[in-house]
Amino acid sequence: MGGLSMADDLDWEELGDPGHTSKTTFVLVGRTGNGKSASGNSILGYRAFKSKSSTCAITTTCELKQIQRLDGRLIQVVDTPGLFDPSMQADFVGKELMNCIELAKDGVHGILLVLSVLNRFTAEEMVAVESLQMLFGEKVVDYMIVLFTGGDELEDDDETLDEYFLQGVPDYLTDLLRRCGNRRILFNNKTKDNRKKEHQLVELLKITDTMLVANGGKPYSKEIFQEAKELLLSSGTLSTSPSGFHNKEFEVFKQELERAYKDQLDQVTKMVEEKLRLNAERLEEKLESEQRAREEVERLARESKAQSDADIKKLHEELERAKKEREEFQKRWDSDMKRSQCTIL
Repeated sequence: MGGLSMADDLDWEELGDPGHTSKTTFVLVGRTGNGKSASGNSILGYRAFKSKSSTCAITTTCELKQIQRLDGRLIQVVDTPGLFDPSMQADFVGKELMNCIELAKDGVHGILLVLSVLNRFTAEEMVAVESLQMLFGEKVVDYMIVLFTGGDELEDDDETLDEYFLQGVPDYLTDLLRRCGNRRILFNNKTKDNRKKEHQLVELLKITDTMLVANGGKPYSKEIFQEAKELLLSSGTLSTSPSGFHNKEFEVFKQELERAYKDQLDQVTKMVEEKLRLNAERLEEKLESEQRAREEVERLARESKAQSDADIKKLHEELERAKKEREEFQKRWDSDMKRSQCTIL
């Protein structure tokens, strides 16, 4: 599926030339749910990969999609399944890693570690990064760019990525950014603004081109991968199998990830339980407050009714007394009138 990623109303000179590389290949890695596929779609400028909010992997096999830009630059993106998802079998992960390398046959210019500003950096990401370094070699960090998704949320809060970092990040993430030359970028995968889409892509290409120069103009290649693989083989860490790329470390990583998932689940469970407890306490307090308010209203209503009944009773008594006084006055009046008539006669 090809196409033009640049919007028709955008001036290339105004945005700046991202470089003269004829082909740029990115590989997306990261935890399921962080927005790998959505970021791939933003880079390519069209819906190349299935993407939706989910805790389960939507992408199950490595896929390569590409697009030709107006300046002639070919951009390729390899989206990966949850390579470090504990639900994936070790031999499957091995095959997909080999498939990823084969798809990027001319080398990888940028390995994009996709994180989300909405999700905290977890033990799962730490294990994934260590796994990448073990499998792809120490040089992998020389080609790594940390891509943060959730730019729309920060924009809604009128917050920049630097301001987000000022709130504090885990030491491991700080160290990882230091090791990869502090290469980081914020993506808004939900924006409909073509200028914003193009601007963040141009910034990514600039970072990638600068990184490529620092790497001697050479992308991460099959040869570098092979060197890392042979180093692991010579150290006895890695063993090959007919299925492709399989080693004991995968099982170790799988166990680590399962532990990380369990820790996360325990933490989430505790958080939910604590929240439910607090909500229950607040609800109980609210019910008690409402009960006290209701009782107070009922008390005031009773007092008001009692006062009203007393006032009505008093009024009736006064009316009755007034009636009797009027009747007595009428009798005296009649009696006096009779006496007056007799006197006149």
